[in-house]
Amino acid sequence: MTQQSAQAVEAEERPTYFIKAMKEGLADAMREDDRVVVIGEDVDRSVIGATRGLSREFGEMRVRNTPISEQAFVGAAVGAAAAGLRPVVDMMIGAFFYVSMDQLANQAAKLRYMSGGQVSLPITYFTATGLSGGGAAQHSENLHPMLMNVAGLKIVMPSTPYDAKGLMLSAIRDPNPVVYLQDHVLGGTRGHVPAESYAIPLGVADIKKSGTDVTVVAIGATVPKALKVAARLEEEGTSVEVIDPRTLAPLDLDTILASVARTGRLVVVDNARVTASAASEIVASVVQAGFDTLKSAPERVAWADVPVPFSAPLESRVLVQEDDILAAIKRTLAA
Repeated sequence: MTQQSAQAVEAEERPTYFIKAMKEGLADAMREDDRVVVIGEDVDRSVIGATRGLSREFGEMRVRNTPISEQAFVGAAVGAAAAGLRPVVDMMIGAFFYVSMDQLANQAAKLRYMSGGQVSLPITYFTATGLSGGGAAQHSENLHPMLMNVAGLKIVMPSTPYDAKGLMLSAIRDPNPVVYLQDHVLGGTRGHVPAESYAIPLGVADIKKSGTDVTVVAIGATVPKALKVAARLEEEGTSVEVIDPRTLAPLDLDTILASVARTGRLVVVDNARVTASAASEIVASVVQAGFDTLKSAPERVAWADVPVPFSAPLESRVLVQEDDILAAIKRTLAA
């Protein structure tokens, strides 16, 4: 859904927190299909908040607290989906996926293919990722680059409350395993969200701001930073187009290529380490498919290749800042 088409469903919009928008999308899915069940650690109380209180409406049989064992409940969701349910799994913190990679990458991601399509696995795994404000190395991972390389998974990473609600419903409806990533720092952000149920198709990017001089593809929590930089440059006479992929697998490369064909320049901002990042994949894809449209070398803006420090000053040095985005844009314009 484009920005323009999104405006067509603005009826009864009201300011809503990102986390609440996720919860609304989940509740809408549970109301429309009684096969949707929620499992995970403390999902009834919910540290993050996206499942808090759902058991009061849907009951404890459909909102199930599990032991603290990611291997167990990530694997249990595979069996539940194969048996006909639509499990939604709250992983709490993104780095906890490391504990359950066999169940995720070898079982959930591959069984539909290995069964020749006889087994459907409609599972949604959601988790908070990235910077958490002093969360340190074990609670600050952004896993989307690694998960993009796991064939059979769809990867969703919204940047606004509006997208958070609509993409949650689409993820749960999808017959394939979907990993839904909520950037930690976006959880408390607010935006206008329709009260009614709506779905945003997976694999469709959104042009958050139109522009003519340079294309900036921003992911997750870097989207609002890119928009602020674009506003600053607009005052200087530079027109920046900001694209939010929203879904990283499948990636809407057509929208990105069409934008680069108009602007001739590309900066990709990724809330993850630069090596083997989503930024690297997007730049490589654009160079391969649209090299002749480029007026200068593309730029990547991403984390340094180090664990995220606990120290606030060091943490700020690792993570993408607005000035990093601004500098990259100016480099590609100067070339």
